[in-house]
Amino acid sequence: MLSRPSERRWVIRLFLLNAIIFFAIVPAYFLRRDDIHRTLVDVTGEEDSSYQLRALGFFALSLFRPPRDTADYVPMPYIDMPPFGINTFFEQEVEEQKIRTGMQLIRDAGFHFIRQEFPWEDIEIPGKGQFFDPKFNKSAWEKYDRLVALAEEYDLEIIARLDHPPAWTRADGHARGYFAPPDDYDDYGDFVSAVVSRYKGRIKYYQLWNEPNIYPEWGEQPVNAQDYTRLLKIGYQSAKEADPDAVIISAGLAQTLETGPRNVSDLIFLQQMYDAGAKDYFDILAVMNYGLFTGPGDKRADPSRTNFSRPILIREIMVKNGDANKPIWAMEIGWNALPTGFTDAPFGRVTEQQQGRYAAHAYERAQTEWPWMGVMNYWFFKRAYDNEREQPFFYFRLFDPDFTPRPAYQALKNYTPTARWLGKGFHQETNWTLDYIGAWGRGASGEKPTEGYAIGTRDDTLRFIARGNEIELALAPIPYGGIIEASVDGGAFARHDLRATDPAGEHRISLAGNLLPGAHKVEVRVLQGELRLDGIVVKQTNTWWVTATGWILLCIALVIGGIVFFIRRLRQGAAISP
Repeated sequence: MLSRPSERRWVIRLFLLNAIIFFAIVPAYFLRRDDIHRTLVDVTGEEDSSYQLRALGFFALSLFRPPRDTADYVPMPYIDMPPFGINTFFEQEVEEQKIRTGMQLIRDAGFHFIRQEFPWEDIEIPGKGQFFDPKFNKSAWEKYDRLVALAEEYDLEIIARLDHPPAWTRADGHARGYFAPPDDYDDYGDFVSAVVSRYKGRIKYYQLWNEPNIYPEWGEQPVNAQDYTRLLKIGYQSAKEADPDAVIISAGLAQTLETGPRNVSDLIFLQQMYDAGAKDYFDILAVMNYGLFTGPGDKRADPSRTNFSRPILIREIMVKNGDANKPIWAMEIGWNALPTGFTDAPFGRVTEQQQGRYAAHAYERAQTEWPWMGVMNYWFFKRAYDNEREQPFFYFRLFDPDFTPRPAYQALKNYTPTARWLGKGFHQETNWTLDYIGAWGRGASGEKPTEGYAIGTRDDTLRFIARGNEIELALAPIPYGGIIEASVDGGAFARHDLRATDPAGEHRISLAGNLLPGAHKVEVRVLQGELRLDGIVVKQTNTWWVTATGWILLCIALVIGGIVFFIRRLRQGAAISP
């Protein structure tokens, strides 16, 4: 019974709101059906209308739940560079001109990183310590020296993937598969040391192994998180001894729901890695982040699903294990544009147009919602040869082997120039989207990458774009203080007094609050003294419009559900009528 007048008023208001939404949406649904469908795809990740309703309802309800513990405002290194990376197979190309063409196309599209294999079996070939190619009677380093030099020429950073042991590392050769780890893990450490030593100062990022939680990436044997952690530790220590500035990335964990023995859930495997002591032996945690059967808008982060939202669950595990100050990088992302002639679609199936739209949206969503996500590497640029068209994985590519571009390449090329903005989170003062104008200097308060700061003096200016409803400047200790002025969205400049702060403390200046959703242009000028900028904090807090959005989405789901049900019943009736 609704005995109180306030309760009755809320029921009446909710009824009127549903009525308004119904009479607003029904005409729009029939007049702009395609546009509405595409918007719902972007919001839910689902193409089918009935599945869209379920996902939309889940998303609406999630707005009323407590947020997941992903430590979104913790400062961390290795998230201040462009997030655009791509997987390449340049070691398979014979002609240098093809490598040059590929790198130019990659750079033209706005990619900053290439994730490139440095296969152990292709470098230390005949035996221990023998970096020689007997087939061609030359140094095995020659091919990779060329790749590193060309990447430098085209201003591309390499993420070097180190795995694929040669047969001599195992007493039984290839009996346990081509990817099984070596008998002596110190052999792997020596190989890592050799690569890192050779390219010290030229390659910064190294990924140690790949997908050790699934078959056959750990060979013809059960996977084992403890063994992989031991391999990771040896590789990490060897790399750091060869180059203390090397950044070590853990093996990308494959998305799977299985619990063993050959395939183990990435969530389970990661916790087992932490239990085995892996925390101190990587700088960046790697994941695989395929959308598979839904698009990047699928917000359902659940252990029973393998979708684009799965890194949220990985991040929760990191936070639970006291590792919130490290970022995640996605070693592979993408959607499979498998032709309809294939009866089996193990990686899902999208059209080539959807493939491109999903890829661009994936980068946008990560940049908006996941401040702990750094570089995401698209899978993949192209294969060297044209003999794999019968393999479903071939249809992730951006180019055919003959350099014929697929639509996804142009979609990403169109998106990358638009991505210079800050989403939610704590952003280092070195973030690639910030525009510094004037004679800014640099200060250091420690040895870690996150402990430096930018120093602005009179007339120095900072400009950036932020997407959030609160914007703050995080300041390093300022011994003498200063004065700045700031403008948001072209409004009047407001003065802020930078009082001298506690040398051991942190100080923040609020530039704007209660902003509406969307992009906001910010300009900061130094008027007097110093601005010691340690970072920029962009917040997306739950306000009244978030709650309203939740109610509206629930109502929309109900209304569209009724429309879809009504249309289907009409079609069924027409089908059975004489």
